[in-house]
Amino acid sequence: MDKENHSVVTEFIFMGITQDSQLQTIFFVVFLLVYLINVVGNVGMIILIITDSQLHTPMYFFLCNLSFVDLGYSSAIAPRMLADFLTEHKVISFSSCATQFAFFVGFVDAECYVLAAMAYDRFVAICRPLHYSTLMSKRVCLALMLGSYLAGLVSLVAHTSLTFSLSYCGSNIINHFFCEIPPLLALSCSDTYISEILLFSLCGFIEFSTILIIFISYAFILIAIIRMRSTEGRLKAFSTCGSHLTGVTLFYGTVMFMYLRPTSSYSLDQDKWASVFYTIIIPMLNPLIYSLRNKDVKAAFKKLIGKKCQELPVTVLSETAAPNDQIMSYINPKNKSCRLRLYCLLCVLSFP
Repeated sequence: MDKENHSVVTEFIFMGITQDSQLQTIFFVVFLLVYLINVVGNVGMIILIITDSQLHTPMYFFLCNLSFVDLGYSSAIAPRMLADFLTEHKVISFSSCATQFAFFVGFVDAECYVLAAMAYDRFVAICRPLHYSTLMSKRVCLALMLGSYLAGLVSLVAHTSLTFSLSYCGSNIINHFFCEIPPLLALSCSDTYISEILLFSLCGFIEFSTILIIFISYAFILIAIIRMRSTEGRLKAFSTCGSHLTGVTLFYGTVMFMYLRPTSSYSLDQDKWASVFYTIIIPMLNPLIYSLRNKDVKAAFKKLIGKKCQELPVTVLSETAAPNDQIMSYINPKNKSCRLRLYCLLCVLSFP
């Protein structure tokens, strides 16, 4: 059919995950909870690392940036997806679609380089411990992160220009819950062959270059661990790398499944759930993965909570004081009677 028989697309309509209204309500509640956990976990991780001087090291500097990019690309998708669960007409303008797409791609590709930088940091810590302070100086860490964000920016511009420079003059219904490359290419009435080749090459370069850095880093780490004579040293090295390897496997496994395959083998309905996993679930899991087995993060969190508890003012009524008089006391979390005092306080306040 000729292009002249179609009007130019100025907006898109999302099909969403499901058309069932009851399931949409259930999904709204579930994904709202997941997104809130995601925001609290990643923002909490950023605040914890910034406020605790013990965590001002390269490893936690990279982890802070990982939380930032996780929060960035999930927030480009989740709020709009949640709003669409509550509306019947899931319409998004052409410019808004391009904006959502750009932010999502920029943060996702930046995360690839952040994960590679984290692998290099672990390589230096285990294989070059005597030169760690030099190889991972503040200037080097800042340069690595600046390079990651610049790479994300370049990828953002390239992906967005290649995708949205195509003509969209036919159907405007996107069988997805956000503006994603494969369903957008499927809607274009232009010849997408060259764009597909360029997009595939760009995605392949980003994925394989960062995976190569991670693979080489962990190959040297594995050799260093095998040469260790101390069992305790081996366990510590595995503990340091285990969380990062888990995060890398989840992220790259899903992204490669989504993008590094030909369009002919792409199943929109099936791959919606893969998109849900890496856009919503993985950003929620990362703070848990990197903190549950991390003694430094646990200690910093306990110290922060203990400090807040110690400074928490509690108003109690004195038996000898006048009815309107109040005595301010502070609860010491190290005091064994802390819980008893809190319980008594609640009992007192429960009576009129």
